[in-house]
Amino acid sequence: MHRITLIPGDGIGPEVSAATQKVLRASGVSIDWDVHHAGTEVASLTGTPMPATVIESIQKTKVALKGPVTTPIGKGYRSVNVLLRQTLDLYANVRPVRSLPNVEKRFEVDMVIVRENTEGLYAGLELMILPGVAQSIKLTTEKSSTRIATFAFEYARKNGRKRVTFVHKANIMKISDGLALDCTRRVAKDYPDIELAEMIVDAAAMTMVKDANRLDVLVTENLYGDILSDLGAGLVGGLGIVPGANIGTEAAVFEAVHGSAPDIAGKGYANPTALIQSAVMMLRHIGEAAAARRIETALTNVYREGKIRTRDLGGTASTDDFTHALCDAVANVAD
Repeated sequence: MHRITLIPGDGIGPEVSAATQKVLRASGVSIDWDVHHAGTEVASLTGTPMPATVIESIQKTKVALKGPVTTPIGKGYRSVNVLLRQTLDLYANVRPVRSLPNVEKRFEVDMVIVRENTEGLYAGLELMILPGVAQSIKLTTEKSSTRIATFAFEYARKNGRKRVTFVHKANIMKISDGLALDCTRRVAKDYPDIELAEMIVDAAAMTMVKDANRLDVLVTENLYGDILSDLGAGLVGGLGIVPGANIGTEAAVFEAVHGSAPDIAGKGYANPTALIQSAVMMLRHIGEAAAARRIETALTNVYREGKIRTRDLGGTASTDDFTHALCDAVANVAD
């Protein structure tokens, strides 16, 4: 039995988390959930959106599944996602971008975005240097640039990928992005079987909407990766269907990358696909590859059949309808 931390989240988080738990049970994997809450409701009660018990649980279990959590815009507490990543040193954000059958898309996409998760402009180094003048410092270190590049090349080799595309703006930010580019070039020399491509971030955005698969495994710093990940989601149907993982040396957190959608919370409209696909990544991480394959195959079959579609994809199915259909499909996948 696997001991795993569960952070249901807020908004639609508890709904998609419950749906994902049902699908995982249907796959035959035995999980003992250590449930801890984070987000706006917790913050209103305790003064912090992420109590210390959340971090303590993940440090013990080493693996967590997290639903979406609301982050205030422009004020209030810091992002729970950023706090988790920095506190647990979850330095690699991994976003597979893959087309599903019968979902409106520009073209068939199968690429992976690997984003450095702990530095860049998201390091939170901001200050008012003069009245009316704000400054945000972009942090780039050789250590973090080297380890994210190594992660990307290792991922490519392990998953049969042939190219790693490093995305940067070193033509303008010659010192910070230049350092990251130099580190990536050094790492690439240890992987002669994997091609290194280099691309300026604006060109990468254009390439993604023309020929995304050309990039294969895209690796980049924090801000660029955040933006390009959402662009990638838009190519394959939206944030409601793409998975995400935050991986470090000592722990990993798998999460839905969409928002908490408080406007539809409790109405049974939410599409749990993103968190389910994140759970598939989690299963592979903990060595349950067979169960991961069963769920992934069943999910593809449900989408290919096209009879059960949630509202975000033009259908009328509820969260429960979709979950029941997927659980039935999992049971029918041959080992």
